Amino acid sequence: MRNSVCLSEARGEMTKAPIALQELRRRIYWKAKSEKAHRFWGIFVHVTRKETLEEAYRIAKRNGGAAGIDGQTFEAIETVGLDGFLAAIRDDLETGRYKPHPNRRVDIPKEQGKVRTLQIPCIRDRVVQGALKLILEAIFEADFCPNSYGFRPKRSPHRALAEVRRSLMRRMTTVIDVDLAKYFDNVRHDVLLGKIARRVQDPKVLHLVKLILKVGGKKGVPQGGPFSPLAANIYLNCAFRRSRPLVPTHRDHPFRTIATSMA
Repeated sequence: MRNSVCLSEARGEMTKAPIALQELRRRIYWKAKSEKAHRFWGIFVHVTRKETLEEAYRIAKRNGGAAGIDGQTFEAIETVGLDGFLAAIRDDLETGRYKPHPNRRVDIPKEQGKVRTLQIPCIRDRVVQGALKLILEAIFEADFCPNSYGFRPKRSPHRALAEVRRSLMRRMTTVIDVDLAKYFDNVRHDVLLGKIARRVQDPKVLHLVKLILKVGGKKGVPQGGPFSPLAANIYLNCAFRRSRPLVPTHRDHPFRTIATSMA
């Protein structure tokens, strides 16, 4: 997609970023919002922009987290030189040499002796995932249900609870409690890629998504990286939209989807 394709300036609920990148994301968002069947092409160049990679690094550093399998830390990267680190990532992406490192697996204890396995990417791969997310998020935020609150910019459990209170005051009292056990572990790669391809026809972007998914295994979205929450929401979006017919929506049975628990 050329810059000229992303027209229609307007206000959007997008993650804060440097002005040029923020404006690009806003234009992509409103292009996606106004043309529901549009498929974006040529957007890989925006993923690999120096500005996008710098913002992805800033977000990764702000979020902190342990080192990946290579043991590299933010301090070590900046001691050697951040510009060179990001330039090497950009060169690998643009030349097609980029391959994600294996994720470092960490088991987090849960109730009843169960564990949740996180897969921690190295910082290099967090930056790539974050850059990809910055561009794809602008497209798919335009498609997500307004009542979906999980893992989305400018949204939180507190906002979901506020929406519940407003719905109760409007006599919306029907609740469907859904807990998707092992949701991240069971995401089918072919289905997820198909959903992304409905909006993106850039083969380099789709190839990069495939690389990120496959490093975690043949199935599932590895929890622990920047891209997994967006991928989970893309995969689940149709389920949110299909939930509306489950309950009658006449005056005595008002219904609204607010949130879904994904374990």
